[in-house]
Amino acid sequence: MNEMSVSRAPAEAADQQVAPHNIEAEQQLLGAILTNNDVFDRIASVVKAEHFYDPLHRRIFELSAARIQKNALASPVTLKAFLEDDEGLKEVGGPAYLARLAGAAISAHAARDYGQMIYDLAVRRELIELGREISQKAAKVDVANEPKEQIVEAEQRLYKLGEQGVAERGFQSFLKAVTDAVNVANAAYQRDGGLAGISTGLVDLDRKLGGLHPSDLLILAGRPSMGKTSLATNIAFNIAKAYKRGQRPDGAEGAVSGGVVGFFSLEMSAEQLAARILSEASEVPSEQIRRGDMTEGEFRRFVEAAKSLENCPLYIDDTPALPISQVAARCRRLKRTHGLDVVMVDYLQLLKAASAKDSRVNEVSEITQGLKAIAKELNIPVIALSQLSRQVESRDDKRPQLSDLRESGSIEQDADVVMFVFREEYYKEREKPGDHDLEAMAKWQEIMEKVHGKAEVIIGKQRHGPIGSVELSFEGRFTRFGNLVKSYQQGADHDAF
Repeated sequence: MNEMSVSRAPAEAADQQVAPHNIEAEQQLLGAILTNNDVFDRIASVVKAEHFYDPLHRRIFELSAARIQKNALASPVTLKAFLEDDEGLKEVGGPAYLARLAGAAISAHAARDYGQMIYDLAVRRELIELGREISQKAAKVDVANEPKEQIVEAEQRLYKLGEQGVAERGFQSFLKAVTDAVNVANAAYQRDGGLAGISTGLVDLDRKLGGLHPSDLLILAGRPSMGKTSLATNIAFNIAKAYKRGQRPDGAEGAVSGGVVGFFSLEMSAEQLAARILSEASEVPSEQIRRGDMTEGEFRRFVEAAKSLENCPLYIDDTPALPISQVAARCRRLKRTHGLDVVMVDYLQLLKAASAKDSRVNEVSEITQGLKAIAKELNIPVIALSQLSRQVESRDDKRPQLSDLRESGSIEQDADVVMFVFREEYYKEREKPGDHDLEAMAKWQEIMEKVHGKAEVIIGKQRHGPIGSVELSFEGRFTRFGNLVKSYQQGADHDAF
């Protein structure tokens, strides 16, 4: 054992104090894997290649994992061919080192304990490194480095460490990326309806988007009164209502249906937003709720809806003018305490940039980049609502397009999906002719019948799928969007919501 226990500590750790590690535990675990490949399945959820202190052990583990995942044998003999030119292996005696690892292996039942020890030591090393960096940054008094920003940054790094066990991901091998992609496709294949992402509860929209995908930034834009907030609250409510917790295909605990929703309502208060959701759920018009003008039956429906929704995992933050860094910090905190699967922001232009910029375009650019960073960091979809410029109103065809986005460059560029809400009924109502012109009135009524109760969601950009238009039903009294019954479905039973 003495010749095996040669600690070849990485040079960077040898400066002040040797970082906590256990070379023998790493050797024993690798030996157990090379002797019995089934051990890998027991420790794969705990230990990753980056948790090994010794770079050579990291490479041996990565190679073994790659072969085992392909249902190929990982043993001293099979790995020898891949590591013959490895400089690190030559330092410890060449391929014979692999045979010594296997020869001194522990019994398989102790492998998980060794794996946990290796993981814990890796987290300790990261904590030491993180503490050192925080200390150095705090000691360096710099005008550009505000203490508040340093706190947010430190919290972000600590959050990552708490969630994943490693603070900085850095480069990852293509093999890992491919495996992750296959796992996502497999989850979609196994799931009813074949959605890779979270269902919005709107069938035709799901079909076009494939659901809401983790790490995507989706922009939902429209002119005032088009129903942006209504659609966002409908989607948020559908996701929270469908929430079921369980074991995911990757073995982790989390949402297997629906999800926990965080809603940043910068325009409306939490109470107003709740009233909208209750109006939709109880089918009592929102203006009657606001005035308290309800029949006994309507009020009973309203109270029953409130009772059934009180355990809905929908969290509302109505703090006005939030800086983007605060949004990120609050999302991390919510994910840590209650879980978080989708974030909604109503609306993007009401957020503040972390620092004052020379132009509004640059501020919006920082906000959209910050929202995309939240989506990637927390691996969740982020839906941000956005205003459109007035130039839509001056066109004959009022359907919005990408160029109508305010400060469009950055929003269009950073978003994975850009959707526009459009209700033709809203514009046609305002074109009503005078009562004396009977012919024009008849023509107007015919058009109104066609567009009444309908809305369009126009997908102007989708990074991973087709663009196009999706028709939805819209009930203005309950501010509710739903699935539109097509002509060929008229006779069939159809779940309207």
